[in-house]
Amino acid sequence: MQRRSWLTAAAAALAAFSFAAPAVAQQKDKVVLLLNWYVYSEHAPFFLGKAKGYYDAENIDLEIQEGRGSGPSVQAVAAGSATFGYVDVTTMIRAATKGAPVKAVGVALQLSPMSVMGLTEKNIKQPKDIVGKTVAITPGDSMSQVWPLFLKKTGLTEDQFKTVAGDAQTKLNAVINGQADLLLGYLMDQNIKIQDATHKPVTVIRFSDYGINLINSGIIASKDTIANKPDLVKRFLRASTKAMEETAKDPEGAIDAMLKQQPKAGQRETLVIGIKLTTPLYHTAETKNLRPLRASMKDVNDSLDLLVQYGGLDPSLRGKAEDWVTNDYLP
Repeated sequence: MQRRSWLTAAAAALAAFSFAAPAVAQQKDKVVLLLNWYVYSEHAPFFLGKAKGYYDAENIDLEIQEGRGSGPSVQAVAAGSATFGYVDVTTMIRAATKGAPVKAVGVALQLSPMSVMGLTEKNIKQPKDIVGKTVAITPGDSMSQVWPLFLKKTGLTEDQFKTVAGDAQTKLNAVINGQADLLLGYLMDQNIKIQDATHKPVTVIRFSDYGINLINSGIIASKDTIANKPDLVKRFLRASTKAMEETAKDPEGAIDAMLKQQPKAGQRETLVIGIKLTTPLYHTAETKNLRPLRASMKDVNDSLDLLVQYGGLDPSLRGKAEDWVTNDYLP
C-alpha cells in the first residue's frame, strides 16, 4: 500500500513537472528595439513582424521604442538600455571609432535616402542654389552628421547659408511655414509630409547624386550582446529578415500593421508611398540576389572611403569593413 502511494505520488510529481516544463521553455526574451526616429514608413517591417508573429516564433517579446536621432540611439545601445538599435550605420561607425562598443549586425538600407529638400517654388535645383538660403537641421541625427560630407563634396561652406536647429516636427514646420527654405531629410519621409501639408511640389536633392552614397539604416547591437547572446541576435535577425521580405511583397499590409500598433504614425496614403520608396533601397548591385540585411563588404568599404575623404575618418580605418559590420548572424 505504501509502495503504491509512493508510486502514485511520484507519478503525480512527474506529471506536474512535465506540464510545468513547457511553460519555462516558452518564456520569451524581452527585447527593446530603439529606432532612429519617430515612427514612420521605414520602420513598418518591425511592426509587420510583430503582427505576423515572426518575433513570437523566435521566443522574442519585442518592444519597439521611438528614437530622437541615430546618435542618441547608438549611445543607448552602447550603454545597454536597448537591446538593438535601428540607426544610421555610418553614424554608428563614427561612434565606434571613438570607443562605443557597438557593431552593425545587418544593413537594411544599402542605398542612401539622405537628401536636402524644399518647396520647388524656392527654385533650389542643385547644391549651388543653397547659397544664401536657410537650412533646417536636427543636431545629432544621422543627416546632420553626414551633411558636412555633402558640403565638402559639392564645394559649399557653412558660411554661405544660414542654419536653424530643431527636432523633427520643428524642422518640418520651419519649411512648411517659410522660416526655412530647405531641410535635411529622407526622400521617403519628410518630402511627402511637406507636400501633404502645403499641397505644393517639393524638390529633392539626393546626396547619392553627388557621390555621397553611404550605407544607411541598419540593426546594431552592443559587443556584449553579440558575445554573450549570439543565439538571441540570430533569432532577432531571422525574424527581421522575414519581416523585410514580407514588407517588400506587401507594402500596404506592412503599413496597416504599423498603423494598428501606432495609429499616430501618419496618414496611410502617405506612409504607403513612403514604404514603396523605401524597399528599393534594400539592395545595391552587389547584394541584389541576397536576402535583406546582408551587406556587401565592398559597399561598406566604399562608405568608409567617403568618410575618410570627406568626413575626417582616420585613413587607417580604410578597408576594415568587418570591424564595424558583420553578416555572421544573419540567416
